[in-house]
Amino acid sequence: MTQTAAPSEQLERSLKLPGAIAANVLNMVGVGPFLTIPLALAAMGGPQAMLGWVLGALLALCDGMVWAELGSRFPRSGGPYHYLLQAFGPHSYGRMIAFLFLWQSLLIGPISIASGAVGFAEYAGVLHPMTSLQAKLLAMALCLVNMAVLYRPIRSVAAMSVVVMSAVLATCVWIVVSGALHFNASIAFSFPEGAFHLNRAFWTGLGSATLIATYDYGGYNNVCLLGGEIQSPRRNIPRAVLVSIVAIAMLYLAMNLSIIGTLPWQSAQHSSAVVADFMRAIHGTWAARTVTVLILLASWGSAYAILLGYSRVPYTAAVDGTFPHFFAKVHARGHFPTTSLIFMGVASAILCSVSLAELIAALIVVQTLLQFMAQCVAVILLRRNKRGESEESFRMPLYPLPVVVALAGWAYIVTTGQPRHIAIAIALGAAGVAAFLLRARSQQEWPFQTS
Repeated sequence: MTQTAAPSEQLERSLKLPGAIAANVLNMVGVGPFLTIPLALAAMGGPQAMLGWVLGALLALCDGMVWAELGSRFPRSGGPYHYLLQAFGPHSYGRMIAFLFLWQSLLIGPISIASGAVGFAEYAGVLHPMTSLQAKLLAMALCLVNMAVLYRPIRSVAAMSVVVMSAVLATCVWIVVSGALHFNASIAFSFPEGAFHLNRAFWTGLGSATLIATYDYGGYNNVCLLGGEIQSPRRNIPRAVLVSIVAIAMLYLAMNLSIIGTLPWQSAQHSSAVVADFMRAIHGTWAARTVTVLILLASWGSAYAILLGYSRVPYTAAVDGTFPHFFAKVHARGHFPTTSLIFMGVASAILCSVSLAELIAALIVVQTLLQFMAQCVAVILLRRNKRGESEESFRMPLYPLPVVVALAGWAYIVTTGQPRHIAIAIALGAAGVAAFLLRARSQQEWPFQTS
């Protein structure tokens, strides 16, 4: 049973701080770090790829402060829509820039969900080899199962998230401890000749490695998409963002160092299941199979958490009147978006036909050009006009340094990216501007207002 949200209707604020942190951590610790370590090693041709993980952690922390301040000012579901609208002007350019976030989310949301599902299917091949078609069908099925699992009130979803998060973190700790006990510095730091020559290949490789690391750290913003369902949001949103970034950054760096200190990078860069190979080398086949099952749990949890967050975005746009009204339908008893959830689940299943590497690269470049850089500017504008500010609002330390670092990091990732992904972002943005102008003209809204 569903109903359409009235303007005064609110989603239920029942997600406490542990559930908010769990929603972020599950989004961050998916299959990404377990699959992308070989991609980063190959991008830089050696263990110097760890530089990409360090830069990615720095970028995540600085960008996380941007999200924390914005989320604290405007603690509403579909957060970035409200941040951009208020920062750039709710009656002028803010309408177009906020619309572009909503527009790109119709692609970025399903891409993010699909990447977790595709990663799940690829790692499942360790337990049972599959054809390419079978793997794609498994990924699609996972998206649809998650859609069914999330078709319930946020309270039960939060409890499940905390349980899965505990299992995910235990898996990562097992990997780190195993690596620490068998760490070999001569393997970890066997840099190839010319590894640190600051030529074009170095900077391009570092950009690729940082892009991969950024994808793996991504998800610390998930709680901002759920802003309307967080208890004490002005305090708990910043806490959830920053705690999850620091904890996961430390865990990832330790996990990467453990693996490259046990498996020679020359073979690790070609592995399709590097963590399974790592555990097999230390403990044997039983450990490889066990960690694979746990990684599948992590990747499932990640795809599930991403779908949870992005399912709130079209809902928010519809309630605001920007998207078709049917996206505003909520469940009469469960108080969760229904049509929006179904759209994201089905669209992500369709995109599971695309390769993981393409999904990751397109995701980061499109989001950077159409959202992340705009949000950095939004913080500066909101500091000036003081919209959304209250005594409880989070204010980032060392402002504006974190904003400058985040902007520089995003610009570096884009300029070292593949031209086709930049072209996709530009084309998507141009189509979004055209769609906005057509809608504004038909509604006689800015910039076509007659009075």
